[in-house]
Amino acid sequence: MEDAPQDPTAPATAPAADPRPAVPGPRSLDGVTTFMGLHWDDPQTVRLTIRPELINNGGLLSGVVTYALVDYCMGSTLWAQTTEQERIATISIAINYIQTATKGEIVCRTELDRRNRTVGILKSEVRHEDGRLLVTAVGSYSIRVPRDLRE
Repeated sequence: MEDAPQDPTAPATAPAADPRPAVPGPRSLDGVTTFMGLHWDDPQTVRLTIRPELINNGGLLSGVVTYALVDYCMGSTLWAQTTEQERIATISIAINYIQTATKGEIVCRTELDRRNRTVGILKSEVRHEDGRLLVTAVGSYSIRVPRDLRE
């Protein structure tokens, strides 16, 4: 995760010099989310449509894609619970790959389990549009206020 995420309501755009087309749709945060095609329903729910570029050489959805989906969804869930001065960063994510998919849409939903002044703990599930559970995850994130923003 970036130290200070951009507004997830901003429209998806690709840099002018980037030869790859932007994935259509709103709410991409950066080049990674634009390339992968992540779309936010709300801070706790992120969707992705599986495309050929996201399939690995084994013919399955790359684990990197679902990991990134979880990381961004956890980050936006926690970000929605922070003050303007607080910044967040991923500490760790334990992820369980239960099943995979090769086409269709997948959805990550995240819940903030608990947070204090310095740490947030979250849990996520990724499901296929047909309801199959693909991934479960638990993550921890640091929460801090940079020195220049402290009172």
